[in-house]
Amino acid sequence: MSLDDDIALLSRAPLIGLIDRDGLRLLAFAADKRRLRQGEALFRKGDRADCGFVVAEGEIGLDVEGGKPVTVARAGDLIGAAALFAEIRRPASATAREPSSVVRLTQPLMRRVLEEYPQAAAGMHAILAAELESLTRDLMRVGARFG
Repeated sequence: MSLDDDIALLSRAPLIGLIDRDGLRLLAFAADKRRLRQGEALFRKGDRADCGFVVAEGEIGLDVEGGKPVTVARAGDLIGAAALFAEIRRPASATAREPSSVVRLTQPLMRRVLEEYPQAAAGMHAILAAELESLTRDLMRVGARFG
């Protein structure tokens, strides 16, 4: 893929697409690319997570219980958004369902881009805060049913 293709791919990814073209160029230039064979694991449930991945091509199945994938990530999808901001453990395993490639975005790279492009950081903060608020409301509803 060319640098312009990588920029276009990253611009489609959730959260990452909030970064302006110059920031996306920096991400695309500095990010690692990885190819996966069909059946190859990208990571396993419980692994330390210090990066996120944008699927460039193919399909990556995300599986929590060791069976059928709970969801499938395709080109432009972001896997491991939380790992862009904090070290966590992977909540699922990710395996290529066909020959695939991903763009690896590390925490230090994301931190650098967000420091240089604070408007993108503010946009990401707003989206993540809204998602957390929605999750909290949902958990309170569930708790009220069982409480």
